Amino acid sequence: MAYIVGDPCVKCKYTDCVEVCPVDCFYEGVNTLIIEPEECIDCGACEPVCPTTAIFEEEELPEKWTPYIEINAVFSGAKEPGEADTEGWPQHLIDAVNGPDFKVWPVISDKRDALPGADDIQDEEGKIKDFDPAPYVG
Repeated sequence: MAYIVGDPCVKCKYTDCVEVCPVDCFYEGVNTLIIEPEECIDCGACEPVCPTTAIFEEEELPEKWTPYIEINAVFSGAKEPGEADTEGWPQHLIDAVNGPDFKVWPVISDKRDALPGADDIQDEEGKIKDFDPAPYVG
């Protein structure tokens, strides 16, 4: 079972997890990170260093964040968009992965600063609506 990045990472994007990952399985979007589930070796190094408690073993992921299992797989390229179960996804994400401009996100392997205001919104609920499907382009 892989680790999954859930809702708390959206609009925060702390990268402490990236710094400790031995296999570079984190991928970066504009306002969040995800884990490529097939590359993740289940070492658990990332989970305790996440300031927002956004990383969970797949079987421990809170039910309200179940859509993030497929989101992590699709945006990291582990699963083709057409194969994904998009139940619970906001329409803007469904449209993005089915659109002609969809791109798999790039790997991130170096720690960066969190997004501005991350400390103030890290406990906000329901951030999936704010999930930006665009890849990070430094």
